[in-house]
Amino acid sequence: MLSKTDIEQARKRISGYLNETPLLTSVTLNKMCGASLYFKCENFQKSGSFKYRGVANALLSLREKDRQKGVTTHSSGNHGAALAAFSRKLGLRCTVVVPETTSEFKFSAIERYGAHIVKCGNSMESRELAVKDLMVEKDMTFIPPYDHLDVISGQGTLGLEVMEELETVEEIWLPVGGGGLAGGNVLSVGDSTQVVGAEPLLASDAYESLRMGVRQPQMEPKTCADGLRTALGELNFEILSKYSLPIHLVDEAEITDAQALLMSCLKILVEPSAAVAFAALLKNGSHHPQSKVI
Repeated sequence: MLSKTDIEQARKRISGYLNETPLLTSVTLNKMCGASLYFKCENFQKSGSFKYRGVANALLSLREKDRQKGVTTHSSGNHGAALAAFSRKLGLRCTVVVPETTSEFKFSAIERYGAHIVKCGNSMESRELAVKDLMVEKDMTFIPPYDHLDVISGQGTLGLEVMEELETVEEIWLPVGGGGLAGGNVLSVGDSTQVVGAEPLLASDAYESLRMGVRQPQMEPKTCADGLRTALGELNFEILSKYSLPIHLVDEAEITDAQALLMSCLKILVEPSAAVAFAALLKNGSHHPQSKVI
């Protein structure tokens, strides 16, 4: 199992490749929640999301012969864009398997970075079968979107960056899909601050997995938070179970209302998946006078 030391090593490995993303604040949102809120803007990260951290660490940790085979993954958008972007930086071939219901905006983002796209069905089984075909037919190296030790370590660098900038953080609220972001940051900062998860009600397999003590399959992908439609990964299930991660659920209206509020007050573009943690805070965690990072 990973340790905080692994994540500290990942931070050193990828530090020269990342943007140090800002923490934004809003007096309006602070008053609304009765707390000091800091919004970690990974939408300003290279390729547009925190996924770049995990991809950078995974590719830089690969053996050279595995890099040169070319890399592949399955993704509803952000992981695929991150893999495409970092592969282009390293001069690697990249193919991304993308569910057919993915937004055209995210299709375009992946193509813009030079990756080849293979469309598949919306189920996890469809994604995995398409990737297996690429691994067999073209001998490509698979970089999983979340259930991978190097990817999890890379995502955990976000918490280390936050803790260096802020003196005191009582809670860090994170969205949970496959669990790489939550798992990595439980390991990097969970010993000193409370990590809290948030998940759409229509994609609540992580919540149910932790509640039942058995990892649950992916739910039918209906939520507007398309980045969280994936099933909780096996490695992350183990990490989050050991930590007893609390997860709060939010419905679709709560997600879109939180998204609109963030864009209005912070004046930045926020996708639904990124608004889930704030939606959960509004519903369950406001009016506690603490410092919270979202």
